[in-house]
Amino acid sequence: MATTLSNKKLYLSFMAGAKEVLKQKNKLNEINVFPVADGDTGTNLASMMQTILNESKLDDTTRNSLKSIADAALIGARGNSGIIFAQYLNGFIIALSKEENDITLEQFIASIEEAVPYAYEAINQPVEGTMITLMREWGEFVVKIQDNVKDFTDVLSRSHTYLKERLEKTTDTLKVLKDNKVVDAGAKGFFHFIEGFMKFVKTGEMDDLYDDTFEEESKIPKNDGDWQAESYRYCTEALITGQNLKAKDIKVAMHPLGDSLVVAGNETKVRVHIHTDKPQDIFYRLRDFGHIEFQKVDDMKRQYELVHQRKHDTLLITDSIADLPQAYIDDHQIYQIPLNIMMEDSNYFDKLTITSERFYQFMDELDTYPSSSQPSPKQMENLLSYVSTYYKKIVILTVSAKMSGTYNVIHNAAKKIKEADIRVIDSMQNSGAQGLLVMKAQEMIEAGAKLDTIEQTMQSLRQKVKILVSVKTLKYMVRSGRVSKVTGIVGKIANLKPVISIDDTGEGIIFSKGLSLTSSNKKIQKHIEKIVKKSGIDRYAIVHAKAPKRAQSYEKTYTDIIGKAPLYTMDISTIVAMNAGIGTVAIAYLEKH
Repeated sequence: MATTLSNKKLYLSFMAGAKEVLKQKNKLNEINVFPVADGDTGTNLASMMQTILNESKLDDTTRNSLKSIADAALIGARGNSGIIFAQYLNGFIIALSKEENDITLEQFIASIEEAVPYAYEAINQPVEGTMITLMREWGEFVVKIQDNVKDFTDVLSRSHTYLKERLEKTTDTLKVLKDNKVVDAGAKGFFHFIEGFMKFVKTGEMDDLYDDTFEEESKIPKNDGDWQAESYRYCTEALITGQNLKAKDIKVAMHPLGDSLVVAGNETKVRVHIHTDKPQDIFYRLRDFGHIEFQKVDDMKRQYELVHQRKHDTLLITDSIADLPQAYIDDHQIYQIPLNIMMEDSNYFDKLTITSERFYQFMDELDTYPSSSQPSPKQMENLLSYVSTYYKKIVILTVSAKMSGTYNVIHNAAKKIKEADIRVIDSMQNSGAQGLLVMKAQEMIEAGAKLDTIEQTMQSLRQKVKILVSVKTLKYMVRSGRVSKVTGIVGKIANLKPVISIDDTGEGIIFSKGLSLTSSNKKIQKHIEKIVKKSGIDRYAIVHAKAPKRAQSYEKTYTDIIGKAPLYTMDISTIVAMNAGIGTVAIAYLEKH
């Protein structure tokens, strides 16, 4: 009769619970309709469970073994359900972590009871009928029967039967669950964790039949609702590390910025989940609390449209270097991949968790200048695998391969996807010039053009699109490494104001040099006048880096010269701003053909 659990058996019971949830991942995704029908509850819980299996360690003492599980749970937690679960496990483990040796049945039951308020504390607005309800009801039940149970097997078996009954009740608790005739996915995940935990305590045997090739996947259930019913667009998450972190203080700071707020953690690690319209504001505040170890942003609106409201049979994807108005991207359901910016040892997502407007505040303050990088191969494989579930024809237009490794990463990832016809095209451009090509590709998609035609046209048009960039100062190009320090010093002495462009191979070049902004502006103007006279300009755009007055001047000048207004004028992407610098303005144009 087991009335105690050894350090090793307790640790392995947690591992068995994690494996049981991994086995149920796809089923949990299929029934996920709350709080958002995005079909990822199983994936989110699987992320945490896989991290527990990979990162936690069986130590010599119960305290250290449980601490490693708690830390791993916070690192791997994702989504509303994942972070609530991580907080519950942290509460459960904190209650037991004073113990170094075997855990008694009384200590175990007390830890279940203590974990519940810990989990509730993490949630800004708890909703009953979900995972949190099952956690509370399980705690209440084991406390109620503790005087009448024999051992661990007895309490777990009886409470498992009770949990199954309570899980089925969740269908009638929330209208969205009743309408879809499903139980709450998060609650079901918790039920399976306890099931796996119980099986190992009873038998000492570990079921290894789980998905150990953890992939990002999602099967979203049918949902006839309107996205407009959702309050916020971006599901935003972060992991903060530091010393003496206070989850309550972070929760207070996050509260005004969105909903579905969950803050879980301990003194050294805190996980944050929130739905918001401005992810950049979330991370701007979080940097005051500690080091931002991890960032994640999911565009729930785009995900919903991908499944329920597709406008076209072909999906167009580009990267965040392409400068296009957000309204155009949204109206035409273009998928934009954020590139990475490393700043203060944290990785930010271009145009999502850091915007050019916010970035300008840091440019002159940072001791170590930020750097940029392409998305990871795994990130691209996951994305293409996901979108190819819904689109069988995909066109991807990337920033110039000579300027970034983005093209190669996406090209290699696309070769591994067999479910869709994916065309990855090197735009040989960036910023507004890349944006103009994206617009042209989208117009061809909407006109019903074949993929071969779109690909051939883009390869032809990239030789007829150009961007001319008037740089106000070389300081930022020197700091970003785009020009050498020697060149920067010489340029500063000479008051050099270069015009930057891109050659026919996609390589950045100095198009012209001026000794003043007036001089460089005249050189750009002379070139545009030549193109207008030679063949004409089909369309053009003005982009700038915190230089609205210069941009307005360009608008007036080129509206007169070209005979029509620009398609758009906008601030450039954070990465382009980082390299070109404050005060930069550019004209991008597509020559008539």
